Amino acid sequence: MATLDTRALRNAFGAFATGVTVITTKGADGKDYGLTANSFSSVSLDPPLLLWCLGDKTDCYETFQNAEYYAVHILADDQQNLSNQFASKGADKFAGVDVERGPGDIPMLPGSVARFVCKAAHKYPGGDHVIHVGEVLEFSQGEVEPLLFH
Repeated sequence: MATLDTRALRNAFGAFATGVTVITTKGADGKDYGLTANSFSSVSLDPPLLLWCLGDKTDCYETFQNAEYYAVHILADDQQNLSNQFASKGADKFAGVDVERGPGDIPMLPGSVARFVCKAAHKYPGGDHVIHVGEVLEFSQGEVEPLLFH
Protein backbone atom coordinates (compact mmCIF):
# COMPACT_ATOMS: atom_id res chain seq x y z
CA MET A 1 0.00 0.00 0.00
CA ALA A 2 1.34 3.44 -0.93
CA THR A 3 2.26 5.89 1.83
CA LEU A 4 -0.28 8.67 2.11
CA ASP A 5 0.73 12.32 2.17
CA THR A 6 -0.57 13.23 5.65
CA ARG A 7 -0.75 16.98 4.90
CA ALA A 8 -2.82 16.31 1.76
CA LEU A 9 -5.01 13.87 3.74
CA ARG A 10 -5.58 16.48 6.44
CA ASN A 11 -6.55 19.02 3.75
CA ALA A 12 -8.97 16.50 2.23
CA PHE A 13 -10.57 15.86 5.63
CA GLY A 14 -10.84 19.65 6.02
CA ALA A 15 -13.09 19.79 2.95
CA PHE A 16 -15.92 18.65 5.23
CA ALA A 17 -17.38 21.71 6.95
CA THR A 18 -17.80 21.11 10.67
CA GLY A 19 -18.70 23.05 13.75
CA VAL A 20 -16.00 24.08 16.19
CA THR A 21 -16.00 23.04 19.83
CA VAL A 22 -14.05 23.90 22.94
CA ILE A 23 -13.86 21.11 25.49
CA THR A 24 -13.06 21.98 29.10
CA THR A 25 -12.37 20.17 32.35
CA LYS A 26 -10.68 20.64 35.71
CA GLY A 27 -7.50 18.67 36.31
CA ALA A 28 -6.53 16.73 39.40
CA ASP A 29 -4.02 19.55 40.00
CA GLY A 30 -6.91 22.02 40.44
CA LYS A 31 -6.19 23.86 37.17
CA ASP A 32 -8.66 24.45 34.35
CA TYR A 33 -7.89 22.79 31.00
CA GLY A 34 -9.41 23.24 27.58
CA LEU A 35 -8.82 22.70 23.89
CA THR A 36 -10.38 23.45 20.54
CA ALA A 37 -11.65 20.45 18.57
CA ASN A 38 -13.78 19.86 15.51
CA SER A 39 -13.90 16.08 15.96
CA PHE A 40 -17.32 15.96 17.64
CA SER A 41 -20.47 13.98 16.96
CA SER A 42 -23.72 12.95 18.57
CA VAL A 43 -23.86 9.20 19.22
CA SER A 44 -27.14 8.28 20.89
CA LEU A 45 -30.31 9.77 22.36
CA ASP A 46 -31.03 6.80 24.63
CA PRO A 47 -28.78 6.92 26.52
CA PRO A 48 -27.69 10.47 25.62
CA LEU A 49 -24.10 10.11 24.34
CA LEU A 50 -21.67 12.20 22.33
CA LEU A 51 -18.11 11.68 21.17
CA TRP A 52 -15.02 13.75 20.52
CA CYS A 53 -11.44 12.85 19.69
CA LEU A 54 -8.22 13.88 21.42
CA GLY A 55 -4.76 13.57 19.89
CA ASP A 56 -2.34 11.49 21.93
CA LYS A 57 0.34 14.20 21.69
CA THR A 58 -1.91 16.94 23.12
CA ASP A 59 -0.44 18.65 26.19
CA CYS A 60 -3.60 17.96 28.22
CA TYR A 61 -3.92 14.33 27.09
CA GLU A 62 -3.45 12.81 30.57
CA THR A 63 -5.80 15.34 32.17
CA PHE A 64 -8.66 14.39 29.84
CA GLN A 65 -7.82 10.68 30.12
CA ASN A 66 -8.41 11.00 33.88
CA ALA A 67 -11.30 13.49 33.81
CA GLU A 68 -14.58 12.38 35.34
CA TYR A 69 -16.53 15.34 33.92
CA TYR A 70 -16.07 17.73 31.01
CA ALA A 71 -18.08 20.25 29.03
CA VAL A 72 -18.35 20.43 25.24
CA HIS A 73 -19.16 23.90 23.88
CA ILE A 74 -20.27 24.35 20.26
CA LEU A 75 -18.91 27.79 19.47
CA ALA A 76 -20.95 30.66 18.03
CA ASP A 77 -19.90 32.50 14.87
CA ASP A 78 -18.66 35.43 16.97
CA GLN A 79 -16.36 33.20 19.07
CA GLN A 80 -13.50 32.67 16.61
CA ASN A 81 -11.10 34.44 19.00
CA LEU A 82 -12.09 31.93 21.70
CA SER A 83 -11.46 29.08 19.25
CA ASN A 84 -8.00 30.47 18.49
CA GLN A 85 -7.23 31.04 22.17
CA PHE A 86 -8.03 27.44 23.11
CA ALA A 87 -6.14 26.12 20.05
CA SER A 88 -2.93 27.93 21.07
CA LYS A 89 -0.08 26.10 22.76
CA GLY A 90 1.51 27.27 25.98
CA ALA A 91 -0.81 30.21 26.63
CA ASP A 92 -3.19 30.59 29.56
CA LYS A 93 -6.25 29.47 27.64
CA PHE A 94 -8.64 30.88 30.24
CA ALA A 95 -7.06 34.36 30.39
CA GLY A 96 -9.84 36.95 30.22
CA VAL A 97 -12.57 34.29 29.93
CA ASP A 98 -15.51 34.34 32.34
CA VAL A 99 -16.54 30.84 33.36
CA GLU A 100 -19.42 29.22 35.16
CA ARG A 101 -18.85 26.03 37.16
CA GLY A 102 -20.39 22.61 36.63
CA PRO A 103 -20.05 19.13 38.16
CA GLY A 104 -16.59 18.47 39.55
CA ASP A 105 -16.02 22.25 39.38
CA ILE A 106 -15.44 22.05 35.60
CA PRO A 107 -15.22 25.39 33.78
CA MET A 108 -18.13 26.17 31.46
CA LEU A 109 -18.00 28.93 28.86
CA PRO A 110 -20.95 31.28 28.23
CA GLY A 111 -22.28 32.36 24.84
CA SER A 112 -21.98 29.12 22.88
CA VAL A 113 -24.54 27.75 20.43
CA ALA A 114 -24.91 24.69 22.64
CA ARG A 115 -23.17 23.31 25.71
CA PHE A 116 -23.15 19.70 26.90
CA VAL A 117 -22.08 18.77 30.41
CA CYS A 118 -20.82 15.19 30.33
CA LYS A 119 -19.65 12.39 32.55
CA ALA A 120 -16.88 10.36 30.95
CA ALA A 121 -18.39 7.05 29.82
CA HIS A 122 -15.93 5.30 27.46
CA LYS A 123 -12.53 5.79 25.83
CA TYR A 124 -11.42 3.92 22.72
CA PRO A 125 -8.05 3.94 20.96
CA GLY A 126 -8.28 5.39 17.46
CA GLY A 127 -4.86 5.56 15.80
CA ASP A 128 -3.07 8.68 17.03
CA HIS A 129 -6.21 9.79 18.88
CA VAL A 130 -8.44 8.59 21.70
CA ILE A 131 -12.19 8.60 21.09
CA HIS A 132 -13.93 9.96 24.19
CA VAL A 133 -17.60 9.07 24.65
CA GLY A 134 -19.45 11.15 27.19
CA GLU A 135 -22.86 10.69 28.78
CA VAL A 136 -24.75 13.97 28.52
CA LEU A 137 -25.96 14.97 31.99
CA GLU A 138 -27.37 18.36 30.99
CA PHE A 139 -27.32 20.69 28.02
CA SER A 140 -28.29 24.18 26.96
CA GLN A 141 -28.84 25.79 23.57
CA GLY A 142 -28.63 29.41 22.49
CA GLU A 143 -30.16 31.31 19.58
CA VAL A 144 -26.95 32.19 17.72
CA GLU A 145 -25.29 30.94 14.53
CA PRO A 146 -22.46 28.38 14.80
CA LEU A 147 -18.80 28.91 13.96
CA LEU A 148 -17.77 26.66 11.05
CA PHE A 149 -14.40 25.17 10.10
CA HIS A 150 -13.70 24.38 6.47
